[in-house]
Amino acid sequence: MEITQKEEKGIVCITIKGRLDGESSPAAGKVTRSILEAEKRLLLFDLSELEYLSSAGLRVILEAAKEVKLNEGKLVLCGLNKFVKEIFVTSGFDAVIPIADTIETGMALF
Repeated sequence: MEITQKEEKGIVCITIKGRLDGESSPAAGKVTRSILEAEKRLLLFDLSELEYLSSAGLRVILEAAKEVKLNEGKLVLCGLNKFVKEIFVTSGFDAVIPIADTIETGMALF
């Protein structure tokens, strides 16, 4: 897994490449917690290069979404491939976390 972040217009874009699974989720969780501890409350997860998402990886995103919501922020997902989007839809999380097709449409949701 490779995770990068950049901030634009007060929105932190977190890009995750590769696999977000039991092995890589602790590192991803550490990155998201450090962003949230810096009081950043607008997060955009770019998952366009995410190949695989396990339940441990899903937990990282859901924990970030919960923290953002508690602090009156917003979290948006974008670029989900068919497999990853199916996980969010099947679990019903697409009803509480906005999903956009591209980074541009995701940014527009803020």
